[in-house]
Amino acid sequence: MNLPIRRLQIVLEPNPRRVLLRSFLPALIVKPVGNTDGSGRVVNVFSRIMLLSDAEVSAKLAEVLEEFDERHQHIREIFEERYEQIRPLLPADRVISEERRLLLGSCFINEYSFESTALFNPSIMVAPDQAGLALGEQRFILSLRATGEGHISSITFRTGVVTVDGDIRLDPVSRFVRQPKLQPAARYDLRIFRRKLREIGVDNNSATLATENLPELFLMDELAARVRYLRQNSADPALLHAADRAILLAQSNYTVRFADGIDMSEKILFPFSQSESNGIEDARFVLFTDENGQREYLATYTAYDGNVVLPQMLHTTDFQEFSVFTLNGPAVRNKGLALFPRKIGGRYVMLGRQDSENIHLMWSDHLHFWHESQVIIRPSEPWEVVQLGNCGSPMETEVGWLVLTHGVGPMRKYCIGAVLLDRNDPARVIGRLREPLLRPDPDEREGYVPNVVYSCGGLVYGRNLILPYAISDSASRFAIIPLEELLSAMTPPR
Repeated sequence: MNLPIRRLQIVLEPNPRRVLLRSFLPALIVKPVGNTDGSGRVVNVFSRIMLLSDAEVSAKLAEVLEEFDERHQHIREIFEERYEQIRPLLPADRVISEERRLLLGSCFINEYSFESTALFNPSIMVAPDQAGLALGEQRFILSLRATGEGHISSITFRTGVVTVDGDIRLDPVSRFVRQPKLQPAARYDLRIFRRKLREIGVDNNSATLATENLPELFLMDELAARVRYLRQNSADPALLHAADRAILLAQSNYTVRFADGIDMSEKILFPFSQSESNGIEDARFVLFTDENGQREYLATYTAYDGNVVLPQMLHTTDFQEFSVFTLNGPAVRNKGLALFPRKIGGRYVMLGRQDSENIHLMWSDHLHFWHESQVIIRPSEPWEVVQLGNCGSPMETEVGWLVLTHGVGPMRKYCIGAVLLDRNDPARVIGRLREPLLRPDPDEREGYVPNVVYSCGGLVYGRNLILPYAISDSASRFAIIPLEELLSAMTPPR
């Protein structure tokens, strides 16, 4: 193809200097969550700290603060908070000075370079705040998959502006980074929760008994109290299994909130639940509009615990508070789910690759549950003979749904392609590129995974397609593609 594609010189590279303060136990350093009991090690460290003189404590705390204070915001508050988290493991009969508390807290925190390895698989969306721009400009938010020590992936963000002439202007990136806090007051819908339990293999009777006497909208603490009661008073293996699954399910459905005043580049969504313990991978964001005109940002992503991949979805209206919930049903197997930005025919619609080879289309009446699936696009060109998948949520144009694809060919080389789906019947393919839209340039072939270009979502703005894309699973770039020429290059399916 001879499309006039502009690859911008902007390169988003991993920065090992950006570090996150993470809680850890000496027995559990790398993985963010787990079942390792580190209480004995905590008591041992406590005993050593208590044997230090006041002068030694003051000197060591001063050294720690001098070395790390400029690398993190509110570090004394963070040390105090961490001390409160470990306090239940400590002897209750000791009065501890503030300096000793802070030093203890610092002993159970470490820096984690969350993007030291890679910053890739970007997804772009229109920002909720468009104030202060020149006429014809548009502010965007870019999500990226950041990977660090132990190959743990998280979601990080950048912001920028698409200029009038179609260029990209990125905002400065803060040196600081903060995690959100769990919202313990988040409530679970009992009816939906029981349905999710049944979807993950808990029989109906056990699902009902495990959640018996809970209110229609219940808190995590109320579920935990019910499970403790069952563990103490029941010997029924099926019921105890249901109780354990209920806790794991609740931990995978949660709400977090960032503190006020944090820059977008300072926000990171790091693995929180056991199902995410090995990473949050490849978020595909979309600005979703419902029938009443209400808009929210939804993102499908893959939770990985080291053995099993679990499809998850998060939603937010303001990028301040995020709610996470599991996706259930036989149609959401495997990775690479991408939601359409609105309902079609009164139903939710999503793309996937359940068989790891073809692009599937799914329909559902409920955003959490997916049971119907059909293959709509199969590999047909030499550059995609190994497998085919999407590169983010479909983008609506006047002539159809523009879907970016990734095709894998010989030598496991990834290229980006495009197809066009009917606006009213997205199961009908009406156009397709025969050649890749993007293939790795010579200077894009080297990286953590060679010979790959990949994206988790583009943005149609004006007469252009704004395409952020990853290069060899290491860094990210931008391409600007004229929309009219791209659509004109589509040919009917063979």
